[in-house]
Amino acid sequence: MVLLIQYTLIFSAVLILVALGGMFSERSGIINLGLEGIMVFGAMAGAMVMVLLPSDASRFTIIVLTLLASAVAGMLSSLLIAVACINFKADQTLIGTALNMLATASATVIIKGFNTARSGGTDFSAKLDYVRGHNAFMFNIGSLQLSWFIVVAAVLLIIAIVFFYKTKLALRIRACGEHPQAADSVGINVYAMRYIGVLMSGFLGGLGGIIYIAAANSTWHFDYGVAGAGFLALAVMIFGQWKPERIAWSAVLFALFRSLSNVYMGIGFLHALPISGTVYNMFPYIVSLIVLAFTSQNSRAPKAEGIPYDKGAR
Repeated sequence: MVLLIQYTLIFSAVLILVALGGMFSERSGIINLGLEGIMVFGAMAGAMVMVLLPSDASRFTIIVLTLLASAVAGMLSSLLIAVACINFKADQTLIGTALNMLATASATVIIKGFNTARSGGTDFSAKLDYVRGHNAFMFNIGSLQLSWFIVVAAVLLIIAIVFFYKTKLALRIRACGEHPQAADSVGINVYAMRYIGVLMSGFLGGLGGIIYIAAANSTWHFDYGVAGAGFLALAVMIFGQWKPERIAWSAVLFALFRSLSNVYMGIGFLHALPISGTVYNMFPYIVSLIVLAFTSQNSRAPKAEGIPYDKGAR
């Protein structure tokens, strides 16, 4: 049960950050289906920093530089979506899908090239496992072994809630996702607000990527990306009705089912059931389909999401 709580908390941290990123992008009017790809770019950048840092680097240095690299990589990759969808008014669904495909392929090539350039040195995956194995990101509360990334996610969630409900900038972003023409008529720069929304999604998505591979995933394989965590975060965002506090509770629910695939062997009655481990791996995605099937009719997405802004239209 302790392991179930630990895994639920860390998967919740991933889903909360990435879903919040999707929320800010869609609240500005841009559908970001590229969250999976942004996570991969963020994970790759953060992991490379972990590998390149000296073995005697302090825990604080490792955490800060890793998070910073992941956030910057996430924002840079999200710029591809922003430029294509805002400036060139490209189809947002296609651009997000293209970014997901680009991310995994690019990361695989870059990491292989990285290992080749470091031939004779420590292999990328081996060094990454070494850093994680030495618990650089962990701390204990009683019998629970938790990650500092959970604390980071909790702090960012609080900041997101305050920002979303209490700041003028968030109100302007939300206005651009509901009625951009009306927002423009009162002097709000719709293009700038949408850029901010997409960049925020890149920032949070990149952080979610490094948390996934550094704390939530036991192995590092770019061939498999981040195992659909970005798409699961989209389901969390929709179920959470594009509101940060509801996204948080939704993330915990989905994370609970995602965690079962990691710990069911240690839970007596679950292990005794004649159910394959593959089925437990499928649980979060099955649950997301069921939940969305029953709740999608009552969903209220931002009215202008997915619609390129035309300044001349009224």
